Amino acid sequence: MAGHSQFKNIMHRKGRQDAVRSKLFGKLAREVTVAAKMGTPDPAMNPRLRAAIIAARAENMPKDNIERAIKKALGGEAESYDEIRYEGYGPGGVAIIVEALTDNRNRTASDVRSYFTKSGGNLAETGAVSFMFDRVGVIEYNAKVASADAILDAAIDAGADDVVSTESGHEIYAAQDSFREVAKSLERKFGEPRKAAVVWRPQNTIAVGDEEGERLLKLIETLNDHDDVQNVYANFEVSDALMAKLGG
Repeated sequence: MAGHSQFKNIMHRKGRQDAVRSKLFGKLAREVTVAAKMGTPDPAMNPRLRAAIIAARAENMPKDNIERAIKKALGGEAESYDEIRYEGYGPGGVAIIVEALTDNRNRTASDVRSYFTKSGGNLAETGAVSFMFDRVGVIEYNAKVASADAILDAAIDAGADDVVSTESGHEIYAAQDSFREVAKSLERKFGEPRKAAVVWRPQNTIAVGDEEGERLLKLIETLNDHDDVQNVYANFEVSDALMAKLGG
């Protein structure tokens, strides 16, 4: 099985606090609206919309909010958002991918570039770091859903490529072209997952020291706090002591 970064939940570290819940709901609603606008409003036929709804439910977003976001797309009231991917290097030479949905490309690009610069990193051209990541589907379940062996057996039967089980839960990875069928197979057996999405998975992670790690975590936190940023991925590891210090 492939290695796994222990920091996949960094982008949610602040997101679960009540003070920023409305901002998180806004981002989730934006993704639901864009997904519904780009495809059919039926989540059973629209994998991206289904993933967006699962993500919203995982954060306890009210059902009314989700339905309102879909209706916004159907009613033609939705703003026009561009999907943009930024790539760059953070402190310690860590590769970072930033996914955004924006109605003002210049504003978002300027903000993201300034965040990288202030952290001691730099924004690069598209493709500069994405080759160090794999574009794959991931299905996540809480640890209590089943044992690691049971998840592994079901994942293999479903056609998954990799499974990572830890105390915090199970992650099942699948190629993009088989992701939907793998997710459906697992859902029939274990119920709705806590997450089902296509992500950028680092092929390898690099260790950074505590000083660089602190600046890196601050950069990722700042990026995630931006209204236009939907997801941030990075290929790093820092010490448990630093994560404990920062409340990770």
